[in-house]
Amino acid sequence: MRAVEISEPGGPEVLRPTERPVPEPGHGQVVIRVAWAGVNRPDALQRAGNYAPPPGASDLPGLEASGEVAAVGPGVDWPRVGDNVCALLPGGGYADYVATPAAHCLPVPQGMGLREAACLPETFFTVWSNVFMRGGLEAGERFLVHGGSSGIGTTAIQLAHHFGARVFATAGSAEKCAACTRLGAERAINYRDEDFVEVLRDEGGANLILDMVGGDYIPRNVKALADEGRLVQIAFLQGPKVSLNFAQVMVRRLTITGATLRPQSDLAKARIAEALLARVWPLLESGQVAPVMDSDFPLEQASEAHARMEGSTHVGKIVLRVGG
Repeated sequence: MRAVEISEPGGPEVLRPTERPVPEPGHGQVVIRVAWAGVNRPDALQRAGNYAPPPGASDLPGLEASGEVAAVGPGVDWPRVGDNVCALLPGGGYADYVATPAAHCLPVPQGMGLREAACLPETFFTVWSNVFMRGGLEAGERFLVHGGSSGIGTTAIQLAHHFGARVFATAGSAEKCAACTRLGAERAINYRDEDFVEVLRDEGGANLILDMVGGDYIPRNVKALADEGRLVQIAFLQGPKVSLNFAQVMVRRLTITGATLRPQSDLAKARIAEALLARVWPLLESGQVAPVMDSDFPLEQASEAHARMEGSTHVGKIVLRVGG
């Protein structure tokens, strides 16, 4: 099968077309004939040598895909051969075929194409598990998401708005801020012109912040939180090491937590999938929530897709056309 591999740690240019054997499904697994594959920041981290695959996972990048089930392993009741699905992957999405646990597959929402469905798993699993399950966001709370125009950001804005939160977002241009407000943010903060700490403190502080920036944003996030607020950290574009005054955490009864999705157990991911199917899939099928699409590239142009993502000019999701 065709695939794109990481020839050595480095920039987008190290992504190289290659050929690999078609994977076989193990117990509880399915093999998907990939139509579209999502492009995500963890793919770039892996490419750079900073995010190793978990034991037993494919060394190929790609954490989400959509397509048709081509084979099923022992112990699988659903999906069946021929079903169209989208799936969270342990790796290997940049290829014609990929194996993944059947419990991490979800049906393509009614009325949605495979191109859009490829954008759902990594982003929606991440947002649901961190904003709602870990962060405990409730209706009426003030929610701040950084990187509001990213795939994670556009998803978090829509879901938080739908479930009744007051949504604030940061972004780096007027165009990106406008996209955030169209999706449901009541205030989009251009971080080049405004201080999100001041904006949130004027509103009474954020009850929950979802951050993927890290670096000096971490102590600023602490200042922007309301008393008893929660900070959920999911990535570190500016680095994980900072100086932080934990007296403020104690006095104001703050919670700082975080998670990465890929190393979690198969069971934990299956539980997230079950929650998404029950709570979010009806919103996708009714059109109340939808993935925001930026652009697509042929599989062989994965390096160009990575360059666009890391250029930070995109709004929403980037996907690779594999068999779609």
